[in-house]
Amino acid sequence: MDFEQVDSAQLQVRQWTVDDPVMVLPYTDAEMAQRAGQLAAQRAGAKGLVLAVHDTERQGFVATVNQAFAATRSPWLGYMAQDAFAGRDWMALALQALHRQRGVFLGFNDGKWQGALAAFGLASRAWAATNYAALAGAGAAQGPFFHPSYQRHYADAELTVLAHQAKGYVYEPNSVLVEVDWTKEAQAVNAPDRALYRQRAAQGFDGRVVDGALLGLFG
Repeated sequence: MDFEQVDSAQLQVRQWTVDDPVMVLPYTDAEMAQRAGQLAAQRAGAKGLVLAVHDTERQGFVATVNQAFAATRSPWLGYMAQDAFAGRDWMALALQALHRQRGVFLGFNDGKWQGALAAFGLASRAWAATNYAALAGAGAAQGPFFHPSYQRHYADAELTVLAHQAKGYVYEPNSVLVEVDWTKEAQAVNAPDRALYRQRAAQGFDGRVVDGALLGLFG
């Protein structure tokens, strides 16, 4: 994969058209992002682009990924973070699993969730573009990647549930993209994001999820 670093303002004036996957890496620390992104590109085992986006306006992870989704055209789009550590052939293994299982959304082995939650994930653009199409502006070709009401947390949990409902969620344990955050266990989740998730789950995520077991996840 190729690696490119841009700032969030460039996403408003540029377009990237890639025939292979695009992985969005929002960042606030340039050194961490360069180290993580370059290693991921080198170890991907597949063509594509790791697009590291400097969140200069501090709009947050969710908004930055959504902005990158709108600024790119590719068959697959995924997300990772500046503290990610990629295993060998992580992208090649992910694509093989998605094609083999005819999946629409894959959760990488992040060393924490054992596949239950796509903390770092890769989605079919065709699928992701329809999830929130009702929220798209007039004339927009697709909806946002994540539900835009989230700030930092639970947007990935909602996508995981939507993919399970669609029978399209995939986990390949050998596709490793580990989060290396030495203070993670001491951090609390964003309370407004948790409240929003519970509210949306109670409504079946706009009526798209009917499986009660799925609605009880992550709440």
